Amino acid sequence: MQVKQELNQWFSNAKGDVLAGLVSSFAVIPEVVGFCIVAGISPMMGLYASFWLTVLMAFIGGRPAMISAAAGSMALVIVSLVRDYGPEYLMAATILTGILMFLLGVFKVGNLIKLIPNSVQIGFVDALAILIFTSQLGNFAGEGWQMYALVALGIAIIYLFPHLTRAIPSTLVAVVVVTAIAIAFQVPVRTIGDMGNITAALPPFHIPAVPFNLETLQIILPYSISLALVGLVETLLTSKVIDEMTDTEGDRNRECRGLGIANMVSGFFSGTCGCAMIGQAIVNVNSGGRGRLSNFVSGAFLMVLIFILNDLMVQIPLAALVAVMITVSISTFDWDSLRRLTRMPRTDALVIVLVVAIVVATNNLAYGVVVGLVLTAIFFAMQMSKIKVNSHEENGTVTYQIYGQIFFASTESLMNALNFHDNAHTVILDFSQAHLWDESAATSLNKIVKKLEANQKQVTVYGLDEKSNALMTTLYGTIVSP
Repeated sequence: MQVKQELNQWFSNAKGDVLAGLVSSFAVIPEVVGFCIVAGISPMMGLYASFWLTVLMAFIGGRPAMISAAAGSMALVIVSLVRDYGPEYLMAATILTGILMFLLGVFKVGNLIKLIPNSVQIGFVDALAILIFTSQLGNFAGEGWQMYALVALGIAIIYLFPHLTRAIPSTLVAVVVVTAIAIAFQVPVRTIGDMGNITAALPPFHIPAVPFNLETLQIILPYSISLALVGLVETLLTSKVIDEMTDTEGDRNRECRGLGIANMVSGFFSGTCGCAMIGQAIVNVNSGGRGRLSNFVSGAFLMVLIFILNDLMVQIPLAALVAVMITVSISTFDWDSLRRLTRMPRTDALVIVLVVAIVVATNNLAYGVVVGLVLTAIFFAMQMSKIKVNSHEENGTVTYQIYGQIFFASTESLMNALNFHDNAHTVILDFSQAHLWDESAATSLNKIVKKLEANQKQVTVYGLDEKSNALMTTLYGTIVSP
């Protein structure tokens, strides 16, 4: 059964996967080369990493059709490492990053994606769409009208060609047509070859030339931890986007483990670190990619372009690939979120806006996601901390009916709702409509009982559910509920 499922993931959509893989391979190159320039490393390190990650993830990844490569979010983390210590330490950090990713996958960190709220995910997607678009604008600097014309032509082909036929991805047609026009008429626009030195060479096996001692570990460990967390967050969020686009579900823990192995291999073969790339993944899916074959073709064709078709690849105009990425940014952005923004709870709207603003301002996915999670947790705690306490007195007995969730954020409200100095001689605390969640809740209840007893009152705690009762028993040794 498992073998049949794997084969189905490979060959059930062979034609669509092959064509989509070709398109996504073109889409990877300019982004990776650009990120390498930002990080201060050779473009070949990024291309080698992209080859290994894409091909290996076809076999060991958990989310078919999701493209992984040398991503910009991780490039930003390594800038100071490369500047201060050089590319050898980067390769060592990449290997350690892979080890950490693999271990986190073993401990099933992929399951934690369920804890990321929808508002943070919307902010993540919208912010990345904006970053994909704005990152293309720099390619227009110093260019003439020909660049704008070719980009416009590429966008027109991408949107209009599907009305003729969907047998061939319109993005692939756009790249081929724009490249053919630029070469045939010698249009003066920048090409991929102008972005950096891309040599026709296979990735060599290389053990990082760094001292194998504690000092080296102290240097690379903080970077590797950051890279592993940033890479996995982007990968897991991208995986969820692809799940929704394809109406399928990937194995996120397998994806984490596979990404760890792929990064380790990349580090030993002169590559940098990488993770899922949402733009290229969406290109792949929108072009018809659904299975593992699309991943494999994307990585394999990338190496064909580098090693065999190098002379042709370096002539591909940036205009063709800019057109592709602009349409990707448009399709990535959740336009419906703008319409819903004024109708959703204000706290959710604030989280979306802040995640987008922080990611765009810092160009760092991790900052936006962390702030979004913290704010969501605070807003949730504030909402859940609202409890209700009803009381009535009869014949010297006061009964407090408590409604809500008792935890660290609501204990003060509970204390303030009780009258410790009235004339009643008996107090009944009815928790049948409440639940104790943590140590703070149990300690608060214990303090309430002690304080009431100190005021010469007989106290009865009623209605604690089984878990709340067990918590009180564990912490204070006695069952306070009859």
